[in-house]
Parts: sequence; structure tokens; C-alpha cells
Amino acid sequence: MVNKNDEFRLKITGYTSEGGGVGKFDGQAIFVENTAVGDEILCHIIKAKKTYAIGKAVKIIKSAKCRIEPECDAFKMCGGCSFAHIKYEEELKSKEQKVKDAFSRIGGLTPKFAPIIPSPDVSRYRNKAQYPVKRENGILNIGFYAKKSHRVIDGGDCLLQPAEFTEIIEIFRKWIHDNNITVYSETTQKGLLRHIYLRKAFATGEIMVCAVINGKTLPESESLLSLLKSVKGFKTLVININRDDTNVVLGNECLSIHGDGYITDILCGVKIKISPLSFYQVNRNGAELLYQKAAEYVAPTGDEDILDLYCGTGTIGLSMADKVKSVTGVEIIPEAIEDAKVNAEINGIKNARFICGDASKAAEELKAEGITPKTVILDPPRKGCAEDLLKTVAEISPEKIVYVSCDPATLARDCARLLNLGYEVKEVTPVDMFPRTSHVESVALLYRKERL
Repeated sequence: MVNKNDEFRLKITGYTSEGGGVGKFDGQAIFVENTAVGDEILCHIIKAKKTYAIGKAVKIIKSAKCRIEPECDAFKMCGGCSFAHIKYEEELKSKEQKVKDAFSRIGGLTPKFAPIIPSPDVSRYRNKAQYPVKRENGILNIGFYAKKSHRVIDGGDCLLQPAEFTEIIEIFRKWIHDNNITVYSETTQKGLLRHIYLRKAFATGEIMVCAVINGKTLPESESLLSLLKSVKGFKTLVININRDDTNVVLGNECLSIHGDGYITDILCGVKIKISPLSFYQVNRNGAELLYQKAAEYVAPTGDEDILDLYCGTGTIGLSMADKVKSVTGVEIIPEAIEDAKVNAEINGIKNARFICGDASKAAEELKAEGITPKTVILDPPRKGCAEDLLKTVAEISPEKIVYVSCDPATLARDCARLLNLGYEVKEVTPVDMFPRTSHVESVALLYRKERL
């Protein structure tokens, strides 16, 4: 058993689910961040437990073949990227293994796995960013939270974000300085500006700027607006009012200062209205591949009814509405349902309806109405599906379930539950929607057992 402050040579042989390196010393797992499989390091133990230890790489004695020099200067401080120090091909292997491990360890399942679908873009792919704004020791910091803290790393040019976002952040710096704009303090709960929230529609180039404020009005907004108009693609300036003592970034109320308060993107040929509170995949080009795989699993013939649970703004269902008889989308967030209805209207889609409500209750109501969809699409948040929802879906008895997930662990758990409810996983496809981070999306196809 190792002890705190021990130092020894360690070979990294795997990755954790968070993207850190792991090796073994005397049979004990040693976790070391910012290392790569194949690295041989001088490891210093900073925390020792009975079953594992946490170390740091004092020195890289021998570099892994997959190791590269990170292009971002803030890589080790920020914590947003786990894989900026390794080749993308190695990152994809790690993510494939992460999904397979989740199914075997958590779900006790060994389904067929299709090869991981890479992201079309490894950098500059994010269409959304939330920048906390803080004054610390009199210094203005706008950037990202350091890992496991509320300390803000002053952001330079984040390579995951569009270049225009960096330009906008510098505009805010100037505006804050020139107009003596106060910055929110979590300690005193005073000060105005809390976050800068940016979204870009990649297909149209439209950009939304949203200032999250501890107040009801934005002072010197004309000064800010005049600066923002120089940014290519800038379409709308919105304030989001968040006066609560909370870690949640956005409040529930948005007011448009300039423009109509939303931007429009095009995804899988469908126009999508995006407002500040809308859910939208952060990797638009990757999302097209994700939804194409989901449509491939649905395999529409034109005469089926599709039930899309956790539908958000309706993107998945609307993307295949022209290939099916009908789409019914269910989502608990009212603003998302309103956006979904608008998205259907602006695209002239007549065979889609959207219901605001809890997915479990809505599924019960649809069952009571006698609606028997051929396919159910599940796209829940990270926590996965509630057990009662899975039971209701099984009682509806669709031929197939297409499950889109951003967390392999909850996907594997829910697939195991569905196995007990009469559904078997035919295939799982990992999709890399989040290059350089430890996150990975997956799509699973499940069939009713008697149909197999």
C-alpha cells in the first residue's frame, strides 16, 4: 500500500471515466491527471486511500507515442479539456472503451458496438459558451472555472469556442472598464454582471449575446451595442435576469435589448429557433451525424408513429418528420415546447405535435389514449430515465426503442432495466460530440424481444 508523499516510477495503462490517466503500483490503482497511456512517469502521491491513490506527474520519464503538446496555455489550470495532450485517434479509442466498460461493468451487458463516429471538427466546434465574470483581488477575470472550484481562469482564446466569442469577451472587458460596470460577488451578492452567455448558429452564422445580470436593466447598453455591431454575425443582445443566490447560471426571465431575442440554425435540413433557454446540441456538425445515426436506427418506412420523449426543442423528431406518419414530442420545459412548436411551424411540418409535461405522466396519458407508437425515442438528461418511465414505455410496447444518451453509465443502467422489461440491445454506436473533453454521446438500438 502506498503512502502520501511516496515517489516511484509508474506506467500509465488506462484512462478513468473523467479522462485522467491510471496505472498500478503493487496492485493498487494510482490516478494521475494529464497523463497518457504509455507514459512512464515519476509519480508523487498526494492522497492515499485503502483501495486507490491520487498522484501527480513530477516528471515524464518516457512519453507515450500518443502524447502531443497542448495548444492551449490554460490546459492544466482550466480543467475543461481532458485530452488536449493526446492525439485525437487515442482519444476516440478511450471513449469507445469508456462506453464498452460502462455496459459490461454497470449494465452487465455485452451488445454489439459499432465503431465510434468522430466529430467533424476537433476545435472551434462549440456553439455555446458561458463565461463567469469575477473580480478577484481587484483584477477582472472573464473565462472558465478552474476544475472543482469557483476560481475563474481568465480566458484567452479557448480553442473549443468560435473565434468570434473571444472577440466578444474583449468587447465586454472594454465596456466594463470604460463604463465602471460592477461585477457580481458570490460573497456579498452585490454587483451587476454575473455571466456572459454566447450562442452561435453555425449554418447561418448568427450570434446571440446574453448578459446574465443581478438586476433588471443593463446600464450603458447602447455603448455595448455599438461595440458588438462590429462582430460578424451579431444578431441579438439579450439580458437574462438572475437575482438568486445560486450556482445556476441562467434565470427564467429574458429581455431583448436588440434584435428579436433568438437566432436560427439549420440542422438536418430543419430550421431551428434558438432562444437563450433553448436546449440545443453544442456541436452542431456532430449533432447532424448523431441524428443521422438515430434516424438509421429508427429506419422509417413512412407509416409509423414516433414518440419522442425528452424532445427539447423538437430537433430529433422534426429531423425525421418527413419520413414518418407522425411525431409526438414530450418535454417538461415550457419554453422548449413553445420553441418546438415554432420550429414545426417555420418548417411547414404538419405531422408533429408537442406536449408540455413530465415524460412519465405524458407517456401514461398517451397510453391511455390508445396511442401505440412503433418507435420510442429517448433522449434524457445526464441522469437518465426514471424507472417508472421505462416501465410505461415497455407497456406501450413499441417494436423498437432508440436511446440517445450523453452518459454511458446511465445508458448502460437503463438498458439493463429495459432488458428486464422485455427489450434487448441490438447495437450501440458511440458518437464523439465533445472532442478534447472526457464526455461522449451514444445511440443505442433496442428491440422488443419477441420481435428478435
